[in-house]
Amino acid sequence: MQARLLLEDGTLFTGQAFGSEGQTIGEVVFNTGITGYQEVLSDPSYCGQIVTMTYPLIGNYGVARDDFEAIASHIHGFVVRRHEPVPSNWRAQNSLDYLLKEFGIVGISEIDTRMLTRILRHHGTMKGVLTTGAERIEELQERLGSAPMMRDQVARTSTKHVFSSPGNGERIVLIDYGAKSGILRELTQRNCDVVVVPHDTTAEQIRRLNPDGIQLSNGPGDPKDAMHAVATIKELLGEYPIFGICLGHQLFALACGADTTKLKFGHRGGNHPVKELSSGRCYITSQNHGYTVLDESIANTELAVTHINNNDRTIEGLKHKKYPAFTVQYHPEASPGPFDSSYLFDQFIEMIREHKRNNPQKPRQAYLSETLKGELQYAQK
Repeated sequence: MQARLLLEDGTLFTGQAFGSEGQTIGEVVFNTGITGYQEVLSDPSYCGQIVTMTYPLIGNYGVARDDFEAIASHIHGFVVRRHEPVPSNWRAQNSLDYLLKEFGIVGISEIDTRMLTRILRHHGTMKGVLTTGAERIEELQERLGSAPMMRDQVARTSTKHVFSSPGNGERIVLIDYGAKSGILRELTQRNCDVVVVPHDTTAEQIRRLNPDGIQLSNGPGDPKDAMHAVATIKELLGEYPIFGICLGHQLFALACGADTTKLKFGHRGGNHPVKELSSGRCYITSQNHGYTVLDESIANTELAVTHINNNDRTIEGLKHKKYPAFTVQYHPEASPGPFDSSYLFDQFIEMIREHKRNNPQKPRQAYLSETLKGELQYAQK
């Protein structure tokens, strides 16, 4: 079956369809990872996007249950040079084609993804319509022109209920803006008592959970579409140690008075070099974001830049000069990808312990009161 991808600048790609049939519209972006297509497809940060994989061979190793980053996929379309329908891997339980059909994702293969990537790098990301139907080009252009960009990605991808992953260590409230399972995995590996809450949970509700620290998750979209989260972070700043990742980094920056802007074509892939300013060391990182914190907006805040991107010099890390709080733009929990940055979770735990030593707390109350269970629709896992 034929599939077509039409960009809003009028460029048309015609290739072979795989996955689900239908028509979808989204922001067309590209990812430079050689592996990790399953994690890309299940990463909530790609909500509403049509993702192009720049590596030419996709689907080789199939799909494995343990490699999902979320229960469902929020991607709108998938673009590859060559799709391998028969995987070769002892871990494979299904094919890439099966996964796309399972989640209702339209795929297109046998197009020049190098050409597509060069267009996006030159002109920037843009809307596109991907279809397996026989619509006229004029119909697709009209549909593309009238379709608004998605603005509610955080609400779409965040958990709707509170749930916990019990442990004997520090209690971490993970605010879910579209969190990858890798963040929960890193925290539970450190024996943390993790409580995951929806994106719109209030500061007062979080206080009632009596946390030792706050984890701000990754997530999709423009951080300025989630100003309710910015207000919550403002209230919590200074009360609890905070560690933010990706969208959590951008929301934290906004809460501290900095500003954000959209990048021309974003950072997506598993090989982005990031320099730690304190040591001069370069880390290879996994990234997935389309927005960045403006460097010039940091000057009048209590923030200090800790990391920069070696490719374009954009901000990759921040810390608060007064309060125990730091954030990074990249993904230290990434899988697959480099493990260089997983030490940041250890730094977070140590920051929490130092904060507790300097600020003795009252004995911890009951885990969750009956009232709070009702307020937050608590769902124990």
